[in-house]
Amino acid sequence: MRPIAIIDYGMGNLRSVQKALEKVGAAAEVTRDAARIETAPAVVLPGVGAFGACMDNLRTYGLVDPIKTVIARGTPFLGICLGMQLLFEESEEFGPVRGLGIFPGRVVRFRIASDLKVPHMGWNQIRKTQNVPHLDGIADGAFVYFVHSYYVQPADPALTATTTEYGIQFASAIARDNVFASQYHPEKSQAIGQGILRNFARLVADDR
Repeated sequence: MRPIAIIDYGMGNLRSVQKALEKVGAAAEVTRDAARIETAPAVVLPGVGAFGACMDNLRTYGLVDPIKTVIARGTPFLGICLGMQLLFEESEEFGPVRGLGIFPGRVVRFRIASDLKVPHMGWNQIRKTQNVPHLDGIADGAFVYFVHSYYVQPADPALTATTTEYGIQFASAIARDNVFASQYHPEKSQAIGQGILRNFARLVADDR
């Protein structure tokens, strides 16, 4: 079976995501080859860095259309951190900057009480608002790892799969059809993150 494609846009924690998937028994490769992405059994868009720079790189490497193709085709797709934010229409980070526009909504900066630091960094809880296969066996209130200064505001509240409290309640994961994306980092979230990645890999195996 072909490996899961981890999209290489020249930024981000690509190898750590690959190692985390391999740890749960999934074959994964880092690639920016459009053909390999479009024919992969599943695709991951990880993210670390600035929204605008990432969008520039996706366009430079010709990766925007392959992302839209696999999502429209129904290929299991996982977005992580910035990779979740990029799925929306725009971000106010050094912007506004246009995103991929897969889902309606915006990415905005935390504006919260001064006793809470930005970026939001470290362990925090998630509350499940959807029953999706990616969260099978993940307890409501489980702790996962975050590093971010911006968060998504989906125009459709039904997109939200988990919420988290940090001065405000925000959408910390979204899900629709073949797409699941999280603001938190499964690859840094120890046993809970491994469970999420194992569930994602199981979707790929179930599609054989």
